[in-house]
Amino acid sequence: MPTLRTGLVIAAAYADKVRRVLFAQLRDKIKQGELTNTDVAAAAGRFNRFLFEVLVNKLKVDKLDVVRIQVDYEVVDGNIDFKLDTLRIEVWRRVAPEEIEPIVKESAGKYDEIVGGAIQFEVEKVGSTATGDIVYKLVFQGRDVGALVVTPLDGEALVRGAVVEPTPLKLSRTKISFEGDLDEFIKQRVSEIMENASNVERREADKVVREILAMVEIAERAEQEAAEEAAKYEDLGESY
Repeated sequence: MPTLRTGLVIAAAYADKVRRVLFAQLRDKIKQGELTNTDVAAAAGRFNRFLFEVLVNKLKVDKLDVVRIQVDYEVVDGNIDFKLDTLRIEVWRRVAPEEIEPIVKESAGKYDEIVGGAIQFEVEKVGSTATGDIVYKLVFQGRDVGALVVTPLDGEALVRGAVVEPTPLKLSRTKISFEGDLDEFIKQRVSEIMENASNVERREADKVVREILAMVEIAERAEQEAAEEAAKYEDLGESY
């Protein structure tokens, strides 16, 4: 039975390490057609979502703390089955094993509950881009974790974005239909919309988030510069 081992890694990077190790260990099964890239990415995403619950919400691990994760797994009928009774997590802050083990065992019994269903994101409108697209910030359990950019059409909209937690996800350009107020629709349906996102490495998701938020900053800067330029002409006019 194969074992996934992350080695020592800072907590901010554990999700990427889990994903890379799993792909490396299963590359032969992917080549043989026993698994697809999507199967492996999805399994890594679910497991990383579970680890986020344990490490961040339960153990309160800081991004710069060092962790080491180990778990056995097997591939059965195209599914990657993590043997949670073998899961071992070490944290260097340091958290005593007697504190970690009860939390791991308790959380392992709720694995399906933790990773099942849509991730419940909250939405905050940030602003608009120079081309009229609308940008929203995504929040998970009080933490800013991602962004969406929405292009309104006639009764439809194009949406793309990404989140870095609780598992890195990237939403490629997706068309949605809506009725009524677009802002309210996005707030109510964001978790459903993000179910179409793909699991990616954190750095890829983080890049998308930064690019989207930068679009608003550029638009605001351009608007401010235009206002300042207009003010200069007004001052010149008054001086004559």
